[in-house]
Amino acid sequence: MATWLPVFLLVLQVTTAFSEDPRLEFSTDTPINNVAKDPQTGRVYLGAVNAIYQLNSSLHLEARAETGPKKDARGCTPPVSTCQDLKDTNNTNKLLLVHSANGSLIVCGSLYRGICSLLNLTNVKEQIYYSDSKGERTYATSTEEHVSVVGVMATLEIDDKPFSVFLVGKGYGSMDSSKLISTRIVQNYRDWVVFESIIEASTVQAVPFVPKYLHDFRFAFKNDNFVYFLFSRTLGGTDNKNFTFVSRLCENDNHYYSYTELQLSCGLKNRYNKVQAAYLTEPGKELAQAITESGEYGNVREWDKVLFVVASSEEGTTESALCMYPLKNINQKLLAIVTACYTDNGKIDDRLVVESPYTSSKDDPCRFHCYIVNQYKCGADFLPSPLASRQEFALKANPVFIRQNLLTAVAVAVENDHTVAFLGHNAGEVIKITKVPVQACHLKSDCQSCVAQRDPYCGWCVLEGRCTRRSECSRAEEKNGWLWSPNQQCVKIVSFHPPNLIHSFNARMVDGRISCRLPEQHLIPPTPAHQGTSLTTHVDFSRLRFPDCPRFENPDPVLIPVGYKTRISFEGINLDPYKVSSVCAPPFLIKCHSSILSRFLTQLSHETNVLFHVRDKHTGKKIDSSLSVTLYNCSLGREDCSLCKNADPKYQCVWCTQSSSCVYDQLCASKEPKECPDPQITDITPRFGPLEGGIAVTIKGSNLGIQKDDIKNITVAGVPCKHLRERYSVSTSVVCEIGSAKLYKTGEVEIEVGRGKKGISTKTVRFTYRDPVAQSVSPNQGPKAGGTVLTISGIYLHTASKEDLQVMVDNVPCRTVPSAHLPVTIQYGKHTTTTIKTAFQFSSNPSVSDHQPRSSFIWSVLGGRQIMVVGSGFDLVQKATIKVVASAGDLSLPQFVEGSKHKNDTVIMFLSPAVNESQFFRTYVQLDDLQTELTPFEYHPDPTFDRLNKTAGGFHARQRFFGVSQGRGFSKAMTAKEAQAFVGDAPCNVNTLQDEKLFLDPPSTAPSARSKRQRRDTGSDPLDLVIKFGNGEWLVGSVRYERKYSLPLPIIIPAVVVPMLLIIAISVVCYRRKSQQAEREYEKVKHQLENLEESVRDRCKKEFTDLMIEMEDHSNDISEGRIPFLDYKTYTDRVFFLPSKDGANDVMITGKLDIPESRRATVTQALSQFSNLLNSKTFLINFIRTLEGRPDFNARAKVYFASLLTVALHGKLEYYTDIMRTLLLGLMEDYVHSKNPKLLLRRSETVVERMLSNWMSICLYQFLKDTAGEPLYKLFRAIKHQIEKGPVDAQLKKAKYTLNDTGLLGDDVEYIVLTLQVLVQGEGPDITPVKVLNCDTISQVKEKIIEQVYKNLPHSQRPKVDSVTLEWRPGSTGQILSDLDVTSQKEGRWRRINTLAHYNVRDNATVVLSRVQHTQQSYDQNHDNHEERNALLEDDKVFHLVRPADELDEMKSKRGSIKDKSMTKAITEIYLTRLLSVKGTLQQFVDDFFRSVLCSGTSVPPAVKYFFDFLDEQALRHENVDEETIHIWKTNSLPLRFWVNILKNPHFIFDVHVSEVVDASLSVIAQTFMDACTKTEHKLSRDSPSNKLLYAKEISTYKRMVDEYYKGIRQMVSVSDQEMNTHLAEVSRSHTDKLNTQVALHQLYRYASKYYDGIIMSLDEDPAAQSKQLTLRLQQIAAALENKVTDL
Repeated sequence: MATWLPVFLLVLQVTTAFSEDPRLEFSTDTPINNVAKDPQTGRVYLGAVNAIYQLNSSLHLEARAETGPKKDARGCTPPVSTCQDLKDTNNTNKLLLVHSANGSLIVCGSLYRGICSLLNLTNVKEQIYYSDSKGERTYATSTEEHVSVVGVMATLEIDDKPFSVFLVGKGYGSMDSSKLISTRIVQNYRDWVVFESIIEASTVQAVPFVPKYLHDFRFAFKNDNFVYFLFSRTLGGTDNKNFTFVSRLCENDNHYYSYTELQLSCGLKNRYNKVQAAYLTEPGKELAQAITESGEYGNVREWDKVLFVVASSEEGTTESALCMYPLKNINQKLLAIVTACYTDNGKIDDRLVVESPYTSSKDDPCRFHCYIVNQYKCGADFLPSPLASRQEFALKANPVFIRQNLLTAVAVAVENDHTVAFLGHNAGEVIKITKVPVQACHLKSDCQSCVAQRDPYCGWCVLEGRCTRRSECSRAEEKNGWLWSPNQQCVKIVSFHPPNLIHSFNARMVDGRISCRLPEQHLIPPTPAHQGTSLTTHVDFSRLRFPDCPRFENPDPVLIPVGYKTRISFEGINLDPYKVSSVCAPPFLIKCHSSILSRFLTQLSHETNVLFHVRDKHTGKKIDSSLSVTLYNCSLGREDCSLCKNADPKYQCVWCTQSSSCVYDQLCASKEPKECPDPQITDITPRFGPLEGGIAVTIKGSNLGIQKDDIKNITVAGVPCKHLRERYSVSTSVVCEIGSAKLYKTGEVEIEVGRGKKGISTKTVRFTYRDPVAQSVSPNQGPKAGGTVLTISGIYLHTASKEDLQVMVDNVPCRTVPSAHLPVTIQYGKHTTTTIKTAFQFSSNPSVSDHQPRSSFIWSVLGGRQIMVVGSGFDLVQKATIKVVASAGDLSLPQFVEGSKHKNDTVIMFLSPAVNESQFFRTYVQLDDLQTELTPFEYHPDPTFDRLNKTAGGFHARQRFFGVSQGRGFSKAMTAKEAQAFVGDAPCNVNTLQDEKLFLDPPSTAPSARSKRQRRDTGSDPLDLVIKFGNGEWLVGSVRYERKYSLPLPIIIPAVVVPMLLIIAISVVCYRRKSQQAEREYEKVKHQLENLEESVRDRCKKEFTDLMIEMEDHSNDISEGRIPFLDYKTYTDRVFFLPSKDGANDVMITGKLDIPESRRATVTQALSQFSNLLNSKTFLINFIRTLEGRPDFNARAKVYFASLLTVALHGKLEYYTDIMRTLLLGLMEDYVHSKNPKLLLRRSETVVERMLSNWMSICLYQFLKDTAGEPLYKLFRAIKHQIEKGPVDAQLKKAKYTLNDTGLLGDDVEYIVLTLQVLVQGEGPDITPVKVLNCDTISQVKEKIIEQVYKNLPHSQRPKVDSVTLEWRPGSTGQILSDLDVTSQKEGRWRRINTLAHYNVRDNATVVLSRVQHTQQSYDQNHDNHEERNALLEDDKVFHLVRPADELDEMKSKRGSIKDKSMTKAITEIYLTRLLSVKGTLQQFVDDFFRSVLCSGTSVPPAVKYFFDFLDEQALRHENVDEETIHIWKTNSLPLRFWVNILKNPHFIFDVHVSEVVDASLSVIAQTFMDACTKTEHKLSRDSPSNKLLYAKEISTYKRMVDEYYKGIRQMVSVSDQEMNTHLAEVSRSHTDKLNTQVALHQLYRYASKYYDGIIMSLDEDPAAQSKQLTLRLQQIAAALENKVTDL
């Protein structure tokens, strides 16, 4: 291929000189790692070791940012303040990307685990974002120098919105993260932070594959919505040979499903196997045509992209080559890989070409799905792992250039339709970047030398007679007008006719030929007879006359001083059509003169460019518009002689003594003085310094020398001052460090410059030596977070400058730790300090505990809502502000800040800041330097008001209320108390505020003006109705206010009184009586609703705070390991057998078998044989299918049988799993082909479905203990605590605080919280305080006391309520308290259960809890008590708080009226708001439990991944199983089958008691969990159950959690059969010996005995069973167990 490709290669080295022209270059102090260019501005950015450089397009330095060295340690996790063994470490730049969208430069280095930062594109010294506290999720690159990193900007859609991201490809580093490829966001969004890896795809990020393949990334690019990575890696075997791969994935693929690798081969047998660098560009016309003609890559067009790759050989020689790969051929190969995988099992032409390198599974990654390729071009979750091509399917290319050293860089350009490649090699360490002039055409004077250099950028411009670039030749487009250098062609005369001429004449060129007209005959000299001539032909192309536009160039002089009249000369070409006044050159080249007077306008720079034009004086038309000269002003910026002499000599500036200014030398009549005047001192800073010296003094003035060496001596107040040379500024400023003085003194400053010239400051500019004395510090304490502004008082503190001043607390600057009283030290310069002892103390930081309200409106016209922040330690704070920042991470957006309005030690009041962007915000409270986020705090869009009609009618002052306006969003961030309304200038009360309506009370006094701003009476004009929320006001319309007018009586009587009397007589009598009663009822209900609405938020807040305090104690118990987990046996007993008909008395729980002692040995031996028989898969399958075929083997029996089988086979769980899989496969076949597949596993209608439930329970026990148990226990405790905070009806089992509307106590029961001092008899003198309610029954009080006193014991070890008595001791005597006794109140046939209020027990009362002694006397006493209780209840019914509704209805019907207040019931639905209160209080605990269960990743039990993969595999085998069906199968198998059961029955895993009221609330949460796992959308309406409405808002979030959980599990590394069996074997080994295996076998045999004949028949019909003699074995077991003689 190298013989036909017209590719021209130039090897670029730093040391090569291409021309005599100076090169644009820039040197760095350290090696350069990365280079990036901003395509919009042309700026160049260099990422070097320890620095980032910003250059303009001419490679001049604009800014530099220092990035190192900094303190770091290998393996240190930032921030480094917590690390040991820190040392100065260089920062190697690993990644440099231009992010033009937000004007930032992404910079990632090797320090701090590869953290990145954002720098300003216009000034890299300005850091936009950096954080080292976000953890491992933001570590983007590598700390190791040998690990290469590449990156590319891209766009990713998240929540249907585009976000800027960058993709990173990174090799393996021992201290790095395992992510080969990661997608990182550049703004904060949702829970993601800047630079966080937002895509978790275990297939290309899993740990085992990173060190296995040793990836070495070299290039990354984006093209046509695809992202590509070019790298080399090994094949994972023992051979470490590298191979070059290109991988591709869709830009918007947020799971890496589309990631596919293609191997690239360069050279014969892939000789150049390791990629070093690459470049992507268009090939150019000539190269595209040559590639097409080669026939290897099909038709390649000039606008197609080609990937140029330099690769090296690993076969013993340092040899490199350049290979080319058209991008469309790469894409075709990648598509072929995917197509082959899903249409022909990974084969092309019967050859296997596809493999899956990033999976440990041995399964074939390819399956037959012909529709997938076109339908899912970017892959989907069906893709088990990424694909890669085998070596046989590599894209091959022949090298077009080979070199014997290592090529390390490549760049490609297109010039004149030809392609030029620039290659760099490793000839030396490059520490310089150079903009190389790769062509030097103008140095060649003739055509032969021009084409001899073979420079692809040069050619001979025939008509202009010079060597140029094509773009510089004016007629290069004409045929043979420009001859390209590599073609090696010049103008050649091939014929001349006629042959006998000697003359010179004008000529012209047409179509490549030169022709001319012969002169007249008499002008041709005769040729002598018999004499020939020789032909010498010379064509002067530069003298040819062609019609062309005139052109002017080369003005002289180019630099023109301001104020000096000068002549400018310039050259003109092609001016023949114009008449000129003088000819100073041949006709085709003239030189004309013109005069201009330069005028200099005020500029920031001392020089400026000026354009001017030449016009035809006759026509006034411009002849040229490209001439420019530079004007400069010597005086600008050169105010004194020294500055003038320091000017660049090219300007010819001199100091003119006549004008005392710097001017052009021709403008000064006198000669410039050889030396400048004496230096003058105008100011010194500072004016005071300490006696010890050591501070810097800045001397300002004029003529202070031209260079730093001019400064010979400096004295300050007679004391020598050391010149600080590095801080010298020419002529204007000198900085020196003063020495020490023995006494206080004041004096002038003297400076000696040059040859003895001295300058002395005036009497007004003097320096004083004195020592400062600090006396006091205020305040004397502050928070440890710092930020406290200290005010230090004393004498002479204004000594030295700010730069030399340092304030330290306890000799350590900025130390912020709790401490005793510390000294405050002020240091002046290097030697002087003054100290105040015990002046300041660091205290604990102020803390924020709560804030109210939690929302505000958004737009700039609003804000202003009063926010109350509650906490402690606020008196220490000097400045408190509330700050709102955009959480989307757009760092260019402003921050919105408001200061505090009121502050004391516990409360700070703010007004919410007004913001002007509709997006997500985060709100912080800034307390000096301590920042605390307020969560939750939301900003809502503005409320909108619908305009009223032109005049909204009138209202009278006696009206109760009037509806004002309709709109949206009123209640989002405002309450009725905060809203204000004005009718005219009169305020009116906001009675009720709903989200879409406002109800106002009319003003109490008549308005006096139309509006608040218009303070004049407007008579009967409509009044403005204004609504004010915070700082926002809305004019929503106009209303009329009815007034009384003084009119003549004759007019009033006929016009008003008579009609009114008639109306009143007719209407009031008929209407008023009924309306009054209805209005009273309506007002009552309305006020109830208003009160509830106002109080529900306060109630939520208060109850949540109380719950948090109470739960803190429980959290402490949990942290001490006090969660009462049941042991494995009790757990399995309860899960398997507690729901059975015998419950806790089931034989499997008790473990008691009624077997005579004489038969126990026989039975034991027979059961052992039966166990062996069950281990026969043939027998067990027949056994189960026979039982399921019997109609009397009902669902309960199937569940119990499956549980027995689980215990019996617990010792071989691997075998149990195999049986379960076999049965499930059969069940799937039935449902898929003959039933609805979505109903699979929905219920436990078969043995295998219950076996699956038990299998999940076994495999997830440890997960419950380690992960999910704690949040579940906290949720149970929180529900129980919240319910017991309010009244609970002991008879109706209803509570005031619950989540279940059917269990809601529909009455407002009054109660008081009491604290009882409990003394436990016989257990010491310790008294335990217990909180109870005065409405609690005595039994409820006992339960709460037992709960508190014995809280460290599990429930099963605590005394029962019936086993203890409660005695109240109000004085010297005691009283036994009981639920019912002779003092119980009686209401008709109903008797109320006794409460503490009934006994009048007071707060802090002492009670004694004692156990009932089971003696004969106590038995008789209890017997008597029971007889008394039965007598009391003989004819009565009992109730606790509320009587049943039917009884109340009966009493109402008898009385016939509801006026009796005691019988009037409130509307029950009013109390549904309590559900919201309880739900809000418990929300955090519900979310925590859901997150613990639905969290994919390392915490997912292997059984879940194993079984879900099994379901996925089976789904692929059946065509009618869609994604929704798979989702339902997984939901039915795990969440509904296991988690709902555990959630509704916490006593299955914990040793606790679940009451009916707690169970009712748990059922609501369980139902919510079930709804979240379903795919169907639940359409809610007003008729929907309250339980559904309660969590309607959260359901969508929970659904997403479930979807992400399932997707996360699918992306995990598969669990092999061997790994699963190992895990199951460990479970069997650990727990089998604790279970009642023998009892289970005995119970199983009862089923075998019951269905004995059917089992025998089934075994006889099975050939496999016959061969194993299973029938005989069962008969022998039956004979032994049943002690009878059989057919044997």
